[in-house]
Amino acid sequence: MRAGGMEQKGLDFGGSETPRTRRRGLTVSQLTERIQGALEADFFDVWVEGEISNLSIAPSGHWYFSLKDDRAQLRAVVFKTATRLIRFRPKDGMKVLVRGGIRVYPPRGEYQISVEAIEPLGKGALQQAFEELKERLSKEGLFDSARKRPLPMLPRVVGVVTSPTGAVIQDMLRILSRHYANLSVLIYPVRVQGLEAAGEIAQGVRILSRLPGVDVLVVARGGGSLEDLWPFNEEAVARALSSSPIPTISAVGHETDVTIADFVADLRAPTPSAAALRVVEAKQELRARIEALSRRMGSALNLGVTRVRARVTSLTSHRVFEAERGRLRRHAQHVHEMVHRGGAGLGRNLERQRQRLRHAETRLEGYRWDRQVASRRQVVGDRFRRLHELASGRVASRRLLLGNVVGRLESLSPLSVLSRGYALVWDADGNLLRRPDQVQVGDPLRIRVHEGLIEATVASRSRGEPGSTEEENA
Repeated sequence: MRAGGMEQKGLDFGGSETPRTRRRGLTVSQLTERIQGALEADFFDVWVEGEISNLSIAPSGHWYFSLKDDRAQLRAVVFKTATRLIRFRPKDGMKVLVRGGIRVYPPRGEYQISVEAIEPLGKGALQQAFEELKERLSKEGLFDSARKRPLPMLPRVVGVVTSPTGAVIQDMLRILSRHYANLSVLIYPVRVQGLEAAGEIAQGVRILSRLPGVDVLVVARGGGSLEDLWPFNEEAVARALSSSPIPTISAVGHETDVTIADFVADLRAPTPSAAALRVVEAKQELRARIEALSRRMGSALNLGVTRVRARVTSLTSHRVFEAERGRLRRHAQHVHEMVHRGGAGLGRNLERQRQRLRHAETRLEGYRWDRQVASRRQVVGDRFRRLHELASGRVASRRLLLGNVVGRLESLSPLSVLSRGYALVWDADGNLLRRPDQVQVGDPLRIRVHEGLIEATVASRSRGEPGSTEEENA
């Protein structure tokens, strides 16, 4: 239909479009996919600030919560793999700064932020985690002074959990060897920085603290930032130190550095070198105390001896003792003479005994058993050789005689005749045949030739002269 030179297409009287010109819209899935592509491409890595609410932890380990401010809210999820990197546990009402990417959940047509990192506003995540763990362990009583144990007086074996390549262990070994040379040191090598360090440190504490003979345990590391020292703020290390059956020393960082291990350990040393000095401090104090007591004892003894000597001198200078001195001198002279005479007599007696001993040794020399045994051994050897020679000659002559007899027997043996082509024939009864008339036709025969036996049967007998035979068929 044309109107005014123009063709009117697809319109009915009701003004609606015909099926041929109907518009095609996007499906919900298509629209959601386009929204998902736009959002996730433009907001793949964003920082969002807000307050946590409706926090829930699923059995799978994922965290679900909402971020809100006074005008809007945003759903958030922290998957289990990302929770391991977050140092503290978020709570409802906590204002945080999160980092992640916007993700669309098509089944419900919702969008949410997949969180990779969380920072509490006002303080860092590590500081927040430090304070939370400190508060929780303090409530459990792990920091109580009542459970702190004194260091052993004179340790024999010290266990050290630290890096084997750093300067810390070298400084400690140098101090320990200089002040306590006979002290044994067991080193458990661990990493003291990084994600795996806390597990290795806790394992080292558990192993060394339960080794028999270890008296004290030191956990040591040099200085560093809060991130570097963080393995010593982990709960696993704190639990291992608290369960140690022997006293522990925490020597982490410098004097201004404070870790959870410092609160849990029985003693905190400001530096690893100071920890080594504290280990040997008891021995140094004991040595100084012994030296001081020794000096006091020497002075007291000298003073006492001086006083006694002065008193004895004062008493012996009295005239009453002069006569006694003369008597003592005479007795001493008499004793000296008796000693001289006794010594001379003992010398002469000793010389006579020595001469008798030398004479006895000379006589005994002729009866020495080793010489007699050697002489008897030589006689036995000579007789054994003579007997061997006689036996060898007798055996040789008997062997020669036996050879002659064997030769004669072999020459007379019928077997030697058989070797020249002759044969021996027996009947069934084992009788040796000498004439043909001893058997009949059909009788079995056994024929012995040089190299074996032949079984045969008589086929015919010779009809000629007696003693002549025809060939028999086997």
